[in-house]
Amino acid sequence: MKKRRLTFMPQWKKIGLRKIKRATLHPSKSVGARVFLAFFLSTMTFVLSLGCVSYQMSKRTIANNAELSIRQTLEQTAEKLDLTLQRFDDSLQQSLFGSDIQDLARRGALAGTDARELIVIRQKLTSALGNWVFANPGALGVALISKSGDMEPVSSGMIDKGILQAARNAAWFKEAIASRKALWQAGEGGEGDSRPSKRFSLIKALPGPSGNGYVVMAEIKTDFLTDALTKIDLEGQAVAKLLSADHVLLAASSEQEAYLPSEAGAARALTVTSAVSLSQWQLSIAIPMEVLMQDARMILSTTYSMAVIVAIIATLIGIWMVRSIASPLRNMKGLMQEAASGNLKVSMPVRGRDEIGELSRSFNGMMAQMDELVLQTRLAASEVLHTASELGEASYRTSAAAMEIAGATEEIAIGAASLAEEVARQMRQFMEVNRTIGVAAGAVGQASERGIGQLNALESETADAGRKTAALAVRVDRLQSTALSVLRVLEVMQGIAKQTNILSLNATIEAARAGAAGKGFIVVADEIRELAAQSRRSIDLVKNTADEIMSEVSATVDALAEVSPLFASQREAVAETSEIFRQVHAQMRHFVDQLGTVTDTVGQLVHAQHTLSVSMGSVSAVAEQSSATTQEVASLTADQQRVSDRLVELSTQLELVSANLRDKLAVFDR
Repeated sequence: MKKRRLTFMPQWKKIGLRKIKRATLHPSKSVGARVFLAFFLSTMTFVLSLGCVSYQMSKRTIANNAELSIRQTLEQTAEKLDLTLQRFDDSLQQSLFGSDIQDLARRGALAGTDARELIVIRQKLTSALGNWVFANPGALGVALISKSGDMEPVSSGMIDKGILQAARNAAWFKEAIASRKALWQAGEGGEGDSRPSKRFSLIKALPGPSGNGYVVMAEIKTDFLTDALTKIDLEGQAVAKLLSADHVLLAASSEQEAYLPSEAGAARALTVTSAVSLSQWQLSIAIPMEVLMQDARMILSTTYSMAVIVAIIATLIGIWMVRSIASPLRNMKGLMQEAASGNLKVSMPVRGRDEIGELSRSFNGMMAQMDELVLQTRLAASEVLHTASELGEASYRTSAAAMEIAGATEEIAIGAASLAEEVARQMRQFMEVNRTIGVAAGAVGQASERGIGQLNALESETADAGRKTAALAVRVDRLQSTALSVLRVLEVMQGIAKQTNILSLNATIEAARAGAAGKGFIVVADEIRELAAQSRRSIDLVKNTADEIMSEVSATVDALAEVSPLFASQREAVAETSEIFRQVHAQMRHFVDQLGTVTDTVGQLVHAQHTLSVSMGSVSAVAEQSSATTQEVASLTADQQRVSDRLVELSTQLELVSANLRDKLAVFDR
């Protein structure tokens, strides 16, 4: 395993470490970079969104709770003010709207009342008014104004005489007579428009018969109103104020202008308003939002701090995810490219038992089996090439032997023809010719025996080549089965990629259903789907490599299919040649026997002249038989020559097929 890893490292050095790092950091070229960015951005978006939402919800909750608490306080304060104002109204009703006061006012308004009685009436009215002022703390003064004007206004306490003289023409006077209800009129403010008024007026009318009614105006200090607002439990920079119906400031918990929210600063303060039902005054409390949101800002600060911590954690987790997913895929891509270039000794480091680890184990097993099968195929091809070379040499030797046999046979035929002619002409030279024929027949017999031996050796080598070719076919079939196993593994991997794509689509659908909260998961689902597409492309690359191996194996099978008939034809040709040599050998033995008979006959001719005529007839018959045998041997020799030529041609074709197979397997010899 270590040696294979050492052979892998130089290939990465050729590619260049800088280029690898640059490609790793580019999101469009790296699955790991996209996974890291998707995880980091989704995590940060989720944390910051959660923190901001929590901050906004906390602000709303604090504002709602503060508004509820302030409203309860305002309602209680408004009830207290209603009770106080009602006390002034009831006291005024009881003291200054009794029958005796009404009678004095009616008598004072009569035209026939003398001056002395009028003085007494005014004194009594002034005394009654003074008693009311003394009996009601906080009252500044009170005045009684005749509706008809027949009697001068009567007052007690601190009442502005100018107001009394112009009272009948004032709008509040007419409104009091028309409404017949108590009116609460704000007095003039102090210095500046934002300063509260020092007093307010209670105006109440009693219409009499024939227009002889009167109006009572009581002026009351606003100090008790300020005291009531000051007693409200306010936090921080909150301020309470009381406005009249015509928006005149009556009282405030603080007289400083900075603490009185204006319209420009209303958006930066929480303002709650409640009405004082008796007087229709507006009681309000305003508190700056900065004071309320001090605790909420702690949540925002905590969110930012947690965002920094989560960013660090997300970065570490993202780096781990890149190293766990993208790095093995990048390494496997480089190994596949190197294997496609011919180096089948590469291996993938196995880490863990997850899908990446199982993929690494399957890749290593596949490459080991492919390397072993290619090695076995290369060895078998070398053996076939060597056997083809030996077969070619044997074929050449067989062809040479056949040519020698043909020459010898031709010489025998020529000698037999000469012998037949010389027998007719010269009997004396018959013995010498007979001996020559015997020598030639012996040479033919020896050549036949050598041819039979060469053919036996050739037949053995042909059988050995056939067995090796069959073994090579078995190994090629095994290689094809292994390649099919690789394709099945790739189909399983394609199924996993499809399941991953389906899961990412489901995640996208669920995230879309979740609305805005699922946008981050949509990005993660898209990146997972892109990761599945990248895995599918890598699987397609492996499948293409396996398809190329399958095509090479199919070409090898086709070459072996072409070689097998050649071996079969060669075995048949060798068998036919062997049979021809056996027939030649048998004929030559028969020929030698005939020569022996001829020799005996010639001996008899030498020893017995008187039987010359009979012997010549026998010699003629033997010569004719020898001529026929010689022609048959010549025909067999021609057949053997053709078989030898065919055998040489088949050997040449076998060498070409073996060389082609060796060149195809040389691609993986690296």
